[in-house]
Amino acid sequence: MENVVTNPPPPLWRTLLILGRVSNLPTVWSNCAAGWLLGGQGEMWKLLLLCLGATFFYVGGMYLNDACDAEFDRQYRQERPVPSGAISVTAVYALGFGGLLAGLIIFLLLGKTVAIFGLILGISILLYDLVHKFTVLSPVLMALCRLFLFLAAVAVGEYGINGFAVWCAVVLACYIIGLSYIAKQESSLGILRFWPSIFLAAPVVLAYIINGPDYRLAGLWFSALLIGWVIWCLRFTFWSPERNIGRTVSGLLAGIVLVDLLAIAGGSSPVMTVVFLLLFGAALVFQKFVPAT
Repeated sequence: MENVVTNPPPPLWRTLLILGRVSNLPTVWSNCAAGWLLGGQGEMWKLLLLCLGATFFYVGGMYLNDACDAEFDRQYRQERPVPSGAISVTAVYALGFGGLLAGLIIFLLLGKTVAIFGLILGISILLYDLVHKFTVLSPVLMALCRLFLFLAAVAVGEYGINGFAVWCAVVLACYIIGLSYIAKQESSLGILRFWPSIFLAAPVVLAYIINGPDYRLAGLWFSALLIGWVIWCLRFTFWSPERNIGRTVSGLLAGIVLVDLLAIAGGSSPVMTVVFLLLFGAALVFQKFVPAT
């Protein structure tokens, strides 16, 4: 009788990291930091608490994403933790809802406005997880999640919501739409069109329109950095002999940090610039250990 060799399941801690797609957390923290800076900064403990709450929201949402996609993954992505048997779907649902609840409680501690954005964020996450496999508008729903997170971060700042910060949130959402459209094709057989990638340029367009003479040079430098990175990532999907959508999406996810850096380029200190570049590097390093998608 032939011996069948089966790979042992990964340890629980690694399963939880994979489910939460934690390699993308530096992009969540950069959203929080950029929004907080554009909102007038303020007390550092509020930023740290905001990042903690956003972490729970993100990881909880990712858990629920896998729980809702369990049947799809059993057919097309059997290596994912739920269909591979590494963890039960019931446990994933419990962890996901627990994460959203923890995030909302933390946002409540940061004030009424932040709590309202947190509630809307939680609803957006749930809506995305429930319907993203069934609608062409799923990239818009994903974009709304980042938009409301960014606005919550702005509300934490000393001066709160302002027009420029809102525009930054909108162009971040546009970037996410372009990214999410490409990601959506990774697990489908549809024709991949280039035109939605134009949304990735929205942050650069806003920087060109908004930045006055005092900030134009910094805006141009960071715009060039973002454009160069986006083109580098897109080439793996559109200009490579062997299409690699996963590599494009992972790179563009890390590029969210560069979008945030461009948003604060006009008034950022050298220290904050270094912090954002470190977050960008962290996202790329983490992706080597935990898949971003």
